[in-house]
Amino acid sequence: MAYVNNIRMFVRVYELGSMSAAARDQRASPAVASSRIAELEKHLGVRLFNRTTRALTATEHGRTFYDGACRILEAIDTAEAAVMEASQSPRGTLFVAAPLGVGRRFIAPAVPAFKAQYPRIDIRLRLSDRVIDVAGEGLDLAFHLGPLTDSDLKVRVIEECPRVLCAAPAYLARRGMPRDGAALVAQGHDCLNLRFPGAQEFQWTLQTPDGPKRFEITGPLESDDGDVLTGWALDGAGIVLKPLFEVAAHLASGALVPVATDTPPLPTQLACLSPSRRYRDPKVQVFADFMIDHCKTMLRELQG
Repeated sequence: MAYVNNIRMFVRVYELGSMSAAARDQRASPAVASSRIAELEKHLGVRLFNRTTRALTATEHGRTFYDGACRILEAIDTAEAAVMEASQSPRGTLFVAAPLGVGRRFIAPAVPAFKAQYPRIDIRLRLSDRVIDVAGEGLDLAFHLGPLTDSDLKVRVIEECPRVLCAAPAYLARRGMPRDGAALVAQGHDCLNLRFPGAQEFQWTLQTPDGPKRFEITGPLESDDGDVLTGWALDGAGIVLKPLFEVAAHLASGALVPVATDTPPLPTQLACLSPSRRYRDPKVQVFADFMIDHCKTMLRELQG
């Protein structure tokens, strides 16, 4: 197993371009990561990486070895999956990612129940609203809220999620009620932006009588955490665009009020993604099945 662990570390160093990042990914120290790479280089009799104080890049030997290393790990994963499937005893560690709102409301609360049912599966859950590179970050599975791009990932659509534009009564008393997207722009409303590398939410796509249209909204506040935006909206700081399930309770209580209802936002999709080579892994399948059923139940209760 030591040699296999060395190969796994090499693959993650290659993919992440950083010894320390690979060490964190593999739950090891940078010293352990460096030692494993050194052992592998000694065994192969070649240097796999060029190291400087500023960068770490693969050598020609490293680039050649990477392709074979991936095939080795895939073969091992496939063999282990076949044995676990036959024994009906999935086990191992799952690396899972989810958007903050989905993760906090649906995934994280259900993990203890999943763990009780599958005690031999450990979960490493990462929550972030940024764009996730599922394969590049070594994830087994990721929940994705938003439009899907073409990729080699296995995709299971969970549910279509309506979205809503809303604001606190205090904000509307101060700034007035916008009827549509054009009013949002013309009246210079304070729109609360979800902004991170790759985000598109500074352009809100709304449904108009002429079809979907993008509106260039502006506002003084932005964050990469969707729940922060909800908090600001509740405090009367502006208008927020949110999946209905994230603000349903606030709408029901009157703490938030729908706005620009003549041009509602387009719905979005919640999906479960996994790399094709890992999709058949029993632990991935049972976790996906469990969480997809849970998410569907929760969404239908919240969205009515």
